Amino acid sequence: MSNTVIKNQTVMRTGKHPFAGILNCSGFSLIELLIVLVILGLLASLVGPRMFGKLGFAKQKTAKAQIEMLMTALETYRLDVGNFPTSNHGLDALVVNPGEDKWDGPYLAKQVPLDPWDTPYYYTNPGEHGEIDIFSYGLDKQPGGTGEDTDVVSWE
Repeated sequence: MSNTVIKNQTVMRTGKHPFAGILNCSGFSLIELLIVLVILGLLASLVGPRMFGKLGFAKQKTAKAQIEMLMTALETYRLDVGNFPTSNHGLDALVVNPGEDKWDGPYLAKQVPLDPWDTPYYYTNPGEHGEIDIFSYGLDKQPGGTGEDTDVVSWE
């Protein structure tokens, strides 16, 4: 049976066209769409700043976790070699042998990570606050600061 015959039989049985409900539907007016967009904009302006505030806090936590991972890798290096890498060798000694006979690395699965603000971590041996120090200056890349500019350090 052709498609035209089926449509005609449906119209004859019910007295309505099969798509009559869909054909008579109206869409949203421009005013209704604008109202919805304004409401969504207001919600975004209220929720957005809170979410971006949490993003800075998350970067601080990520930096702290990375520093702890680097400290663990440095402790493993020290157990193998007998001392921490010098400041000149830096954290790269965790991935590439700096010429130590007892080096049994790499001590990291990948390269030394950058901090969450795409800056290398600072490493000093001997450290001012401990045997070694690892730190990041935060978003502003300068000592001190508050909020996302706060320094993330290994000695706290």
